Amino acid sequence: MRFPVAILMLPLIGLGACASVVDGRYQSVVVKTVSGERDVAGAVCTLENNKGTWQTISPGAVTVHRAYDDLNVRCEAGGYVTNAGSAPSVSKDLWWGNVVIGGVLGAALDIGDGAAYDYPSPIIVNLQPATARVAGTSYRQ
Repeated sequence: MRFPVAILMLPLIGLGACASVVDGRYQSVVVKTVSGERDVAGAVCTLENNKGTWQTISPGAVTVHRAYDDLNVRCEAGGYVTNAGSAPSVSKDLWWGNVVIGGVLGAALDIGDGAAYDYPSPIIVNLQPATARVAGTSYRQ
C-alpha cells in the first residue's frame, strides 16, 4: 500500500508554529513601581512595542502582544519624576525547537506574530521623588 508523501507530512504541519501553540503571541506582564525600598502604588504605566500600546496602574498586570522589539515602559505618579525605560525582548527556547520540527514556515510564523519572544516579568520601575522647588526669597533693608 502506497501513501502519498503529503499524507505522511500532515502531522508535521500541526507542529509548525510550535511556540504559538504552547504560549501564544500574548503574555501577561506584571509592573511594579518602587522608590528606594518603598513600593509606590497608583502609578500610571504605559507599555508599548511595535504591536501596540497598553496601560496599567501599578502594581498591576497587563496582557501585551509579544514582539521582537523591546517593550518600552513609562510610569508616572504624582510627587515623583516620570521614569521611562525598556524591557528586553528575548527569544524563547521553544523557538529553536520549532526551527527543527516545524521548519522554516513554522519559525517564520512565530517570529512574525511574536510568539517566539518573551518579556521579563515582573518589570520593576524605580521612581525618584520630585524635589520641591523653593521660591526665591528677597530681603529688603
